[in-house]
Amino acid sequence: MSKILFLTTSHSYNDDRIFYHQAKELAKQGYEVKICSLSAEYKGSIDGIEIESYSIIDESIALKMKTLQEACQRFQPDCVICSEPLAVVAAKQIRKEKKISIIYDITEWYPSMRMVERYPFFLKFIHAIRFFLIQLYAGYLSTHFIFGEYTKRFPLAYVFPFKKRIILPYFPDDSYIHTNIRKLDPGKITLCYTGQMSEEKGIGNFFEAADRLRKKQPGLRVDILLIGSARKKKDEEYFSKLLAQYAWENIRIERPASFETFTHAYSDADICFDLRELNYENDHCLPIKIFYYAASGKPVIYTDLKATRKHVDVSEFGFLVDPKDPDSIAEIISAYIADPELYHTHACNAREEYEKKYNWNIIRNSFTDFVQQALRR
Repeated sequence: MSKILFLTTSHSYNDDRIFYHQAKELAKQGYEVKICSLSAEYKGSIDGIEIESYSIIDESIALKMKTLQEACQRFQPDCVICSEPLAVVAAKQIRKEKKISIIYDITEWYPSMRMVERYPFFLKFIHAIRFFLIQLYAGYLSTHFIFGEYTKRFPLAYVFPFKKRIILPYFPDDSYIHTNIRKLDPGKITLCYTGQMSEEKGIGNFFEAADRLRKKQPGLRVDILLIGSARKKKDEEYFSKLLAQYAWENIRIERPASFETFTHAYSDADICFDLRELNYENDHCLPIKIFYYAASGKPVIYTDLKATRKHVDVSEFGFLVDPKDPDSIAEIISAYIADPELYHTHACNAREEYEKKYNWNIIRNSFTDFVQQALRR
């Protein structure tokens, strides 16, 4: 059977999209599958998938390129699936030698703001252009494109309109879902935030909305469930200030959960939130946890982003909001409390929408068929 190699610089070898969905699906189809990652140290085999992973994400580009190229030469793949431009460039040599396909799986906005944030203000634009040109070069080298969402098609789908491509959303496999459709407890509500504890991701907006709710309804017990952590020192400082400022009486902070236990971790939540900041990059990036919340039967309150409107009919199981309007968000939560039937309807709708529209079974064949087409190239 054909050999498929995943190359990634910044994603973990056990990434939810790469390992738990794409690689596992190809292994089930009988392909010999290997993942080479540069973000964590691991060598071995998991569920029949070979893993060759190194903790060199912060090392030089030359070392990272050499490591990926050597992985290609050792494995001699019949197709390479890459997650970043550097991985695509590293696969160029094996593509030329064996006349194989390179599938570029685009799931990130490129270049992202975090890529240029370390540069002085007057150099940010220059480096953004540099990264943009690298992205175009990766598109030129690739033979096929997978786009995680419609809003990520720019610029590659427009610059290279004749290259084969598919949209492959981040729909979860039901085997990783724990569903807990709740009924609201009188006088109590549990609000949940998961992910990075940073200003850009909206933890401050979440706290402000929850605080506005407890002031509007002083007799209501507001429980806060946080699952995640701050990744940077500035985010740790920001988060610590927020905790001191709001002094929550009923708060539980959990470390980031593994992918396989993620939906169990927020099982007790009543409403799940993503109130990230409104900016150009976020507007074009779909917050993928919304599919997991829906599968779990959780109503959601999300920032009103273009990418979310394009992919998900949130009105069936939640609300899209201005993250800077805590009064309106508090009113939405209050509406759920005042009308438990509305809450229960949205909770049931969430699971139904997932089953009908947003689960891995719907798209698994389009993915495997696309890989088969690339192999026949």
